[in-house]
Amino acid sequence: MDDRDVADGVAHLRLVSSSSVRASPPRSLNGDDDFEEDEVENEPSVLVGFLEKPQHPWSLSRHLFPSKAGGTPAWLDPVNLPQGKEISCGICGKPLQFLLQVYAAIDGREDAFHRTLFIFMCPDMSCLRQDKENQRESIQEKSCRSVKVFRCQLRRINEFYCKDPPNNNGLDGPIGKAAPLCSWCGTWKGEKICGACKKAGYCSRHHQLEHWKSGHAADCKAVASTPIEKPEDKVSKAESKPSMEQVDANHPACNKLWPEFEIVDEEEGSDEESAPSGNMALIGSGREDEISRQFQEVEPSLEQQHWASFQARISRAPGQVLRYCRSNDAKPLWARLDERPATTNIPHCPNCKERRIFEFQVLPQLLYYFRVSNDPDALDWGTLAIYTCEASCTSSKAYIEEFVWVQSA
Repeated sequence: MDDRDVADGVAHLRLVSSSSVRASPPRSLNGDDDFEEDEVENEPSVLVGFLEKPQHPWSLSRHLFPSKAGGTPAWLDPVNLPQGKEISCGICGKPLQFLLQVYAAIDGREDAFHRTLFIFMCPDMSCLRQDKENQRESIQEKSCRSVKVFRCQLRRINEFYCKDPPNNNGLDGPIGKAAPLCSWCGTWKGEKICGACKKAGYCSRHHQLEHWKSGHAADCKAVASTPIEKPEDKVSKAESKPSMEQVDANHPACNKLWPEFEIVDEEEGSDEESAPSGNMALIGSGREDEISRQFQEVEPSLEQQHWASFQARISRAPGQVLRYCRSNDAKPLWARLDERPATTNIPHCPNCKERRIFEFQVLPQLLYYFRVSNDPDALDWGTLAIYTCEASCTSSKAYIEEFVWVQSA
């Protein structure tokens, strides 16, 4: 077994990127300059990600380096988590919700022997609409975003994991401590302690209030013997950090988290190899018949042709929710002709000042698995395109924020 492999059946999107990704000259990111979907002969290979229910309760533990969607994050560095304004929606101010994470180590890079990308999103569609307007201002790194991406990477020898591959049998676990997490969301640090019971910890006043309204008021052991106070008065910074047993991240109190899945991957096949059939037809593919009918009645517009091409490419791997390809030649598969970024819309890495390159995208099929409604005000997007530092640089910060471009549905 190669040193990088952790175990059969563990983790996936064990994506190996070339460490020489910077060798090629910069390419234009402006769709008007270089976008031709039919020019795929020299395209780099793409890994497509699918969702599966985890085989075991421990399958998505952080020491197995999973790729996963929904539930709570399996933090790579479990101690030095994002904090402050990093964890909140820049529009409504509420803590962001975990969307997914991708384990994507870089071959040949000791400082990126372990590497994971995490996406967080505000579930409010009105915030996402505003985010789409704000993203064009991100070149100054000052815009307010409702979708955020963080990159974390570790050396093989580190304080959190054994250098040898873990046993994939559920008998071992992570080494070392982890930060106590929010009792409500199980996602961010739970450093604000309930002033009554001294046990529940929260990432924010908002989540303390949510927990209070959902039943913590009745469960709090000290409530009966403590004068009634406003819940916001009961949140205080702990003088000492709460115990590690205080919060079970696998069972946060919030019942609004998205359902949890493992992300597994396979290489995208050709059109001939991957024609959809039966129940594996693309979710929402009923629209294809309507598009075909429109093509027969009138000459299709450029937008219609583009949509048909997009659907045809997606149909190579029906049910995919993620497309990964970290390469200078890689570019997103856009769902529409407009709302694509120009080169100037992609800010350089604020840490090392190198440019960012496309690494992967998240498709709206994910929302079907998350059981998001089709209501006009429900969360929706055409694609989320993730751009990361070309150098995949290191920093004194454990989690470096990267850039996401949102294209509307």
